[in-house]
Amino acid sequence: MTTTSSTVPSPVTPDPLPTAATPSHRGLGLALLLVLVGAFVAAVVQTDGGAVQVTGLRIPMQGGQWLAADLFRPRTATKEQKAPLVVVVPGFQRSKEALSNVPIELARRGIVALSIDPYAQGNSSSSNSSRAATEEGYGLFGVIDLVAKVGLLDYVDTERIGATGHSAGGNAVILAASHFGKRARKEGGPSLLHSAYVSGYLLSFTDKVLKDVRSNCGASYALYDEGAFRNERGDGDMRTAPEALRFVAAGRDKDEPPLQQVEIGRWYGDAAQRRLRIVHNEPLLHPLQPYSTEATANQIAFFERTFGLEGARPPHDQVWWWKEFATLLCLCAAFLGIVPFTALLLASVRWFRPLVHAIPPAAPVTMRGTWFWVLLVAGAAIACVSYIPMTELSQQWFESATRREQTLFFPQRMNNGLMLWALLNGLVGFVLFGLGRRLAGGRGPVPALQTNVGQLLRAAALSACVFTFFFGLLFAVHWLFHVDFRFTFFGARAFDASLLPLLALYAPAFLPFFVGNSLRTNCGMRFAGEAEWRSRLRAMGANSLGLLLILVVQYTHFAATGRVYWTDGWLYVNLLFAVVPMMFVLPWFHRRLFELTGRIHVGPLVMCPIFIMMLVANTVCYLPF
Repeated sequence: MTTTSSTVPSPVTPDPLPTAATPSHRGLGLALLLVLVGAFVAAVVQTDGGAVQVTGLRIPMQGGQWLAADLFRPRTATKEQKAPLVVVVPGFQRSKEALSNVPIELARRGIVALSIDPYAQGNSSSSNSSRAATEEGYGLFGVIDLVAKVGLLDYVDTERIGATGHSAGGNAVILAASHFGKRARKEGGPSLLHSAYVSGYLLSFTDKVLKDVRSNCGASYALYDEGAFRNERGDGDMRTAPEALRFVAAGRDKDEPPLQQVEIGRWYGDAAQRRLRIVHNEPLLHPLQPYSTEATANQIAFFERTFGLEGARPPHDQVWWWKEFATLLCLCAAFLGIVPFTALLLASVRWFRPLVHAIPPAAPVTMRGTWFWVLLVAGAAIACVSYIPMTELSQQWFESATRREQTLFFPQRMNNGLMLWALLNGLVGFVLFGLGRRLAGGRGPVPALQTNVGQLLRAAALSACVFTFFFGLLFAVHWLFHVDFRFTFFGARAFDASLLPLLALYAPAFLPFFVGNSLRTNCGMRFAGEAEWRSRLRAMGANSLGLLLILVVQYTHFAATGRVYWTDGWLYVNLLFAVVPMMFVLPWFHRRLFELTGRIHVGPLVMCPIFIMMLVANTVCYLPF
């Protein structure tokens, strides 16, 4: 970006505005209406039309720690008519909202559900322990103790407490079953954990852990789980997996003949003796397993059987998808409201009017030659091959976060790798734009780059207003309806205020990528006489192609060999399921905000804080408070 103080073209006269900058009150009103409609529908679904009370909690834990949680209480659960409880633990990088389908469906069947943010995720505090899974079950151990011994919820039947979790959350659940089983053996009573359901995790299915389990247990593992290379046989087939055989055998009498093969979906053992076992093996991928109606039905059936509630509602009678579609509507509508709200500010607030310039002419179509396509492919290739090395470098540069230690220095382990990748590729974007312009014969200044300090400050203030609008709308919806803007694990969630300083920490490192993308989108991929939809689609594809190629390579290799291409970095690859959609839509916003202002810097300054706050609020964070 070129910054000058004397050569900036004069902004357009305050009246009239260019057509693109004319505010669309109707568009903004429609966006707000759709957000409210989506939020209302989502609230109706998750409360089962008012039959379930949903409450947000902040639970104080030992050592000054705390857990954020959502409590789903069927109104039929009372002090006189107690109901069973299931604690829901999401996986690594996930918050309680990402697994809301489970508490929604359990509560519809008369089961109280408490969905927690694990330590260092969502709105929960970090743990004082670097071994939070083993020693605390990410907070699950303490929650069960509070409910069972302190009587935290007087409408819960403390003899029927269950837990379920996916991935790392599943690890917490089986460790809790072992923890409370060991305590029960020492104290001579039943385990506080009546039933445990483990999804997407097998590494803790060892003799050391399973020998102490005194709970009914179910296990669900995706047949095509990308992390299956870590299993003893290196695949996801549970029929003869040693982990599955040990899991079932742990609930059988020692004098029973050993199993040679696990029958998928078969009930083994007796629920009354807390020795029930069942194994499921759904044909799914790891990140998609929690959002399968089949996998959800298997969890429902497990708890209905172990708690003696069979026949309440068929397991496949599920409504949670309607909530996902409703909050997806909220997410899309809130994003679409950004452009008309920005236009409204530019038109209505005189101090912002100098940001509006005439839109510079598009580049001649002659600049879209062979070199243009060569550099476009080169940019995608660099984005692809640099991602995993940057994630590996981040583990060396930010050792405290990598070791799960509390730190103020870039405390988000997963975002650190993405940040280094974005910084590198943002700089690469500037180089490719300059090289492409020179090779195409471009000369002279680029009007869309011209600005000054005063206009940058105005653009930053405009960005703050739009950020406040977007997240203010989110917090208002969350306060009214207790839902956020999301679809499965991708979304914008109501965050704790302690995360705001991280925006100032991470956004500057991501900003060059956003500026570089706006530069290429609006000055390198906009050609005279070309249909606007074609130009935008090309920019959107180019921006997401590199990361999309990583997913293609990972899953093509997986389909061909049964083993993912990147094993050490497979979690970083899974992160891309949420990042690629952001990368795809980003150029659309950069183009629309460019059309409002005639300059390339407003789009990045507006969109970078919003996208980065979404990333910051949706991943693990090892802050020391």
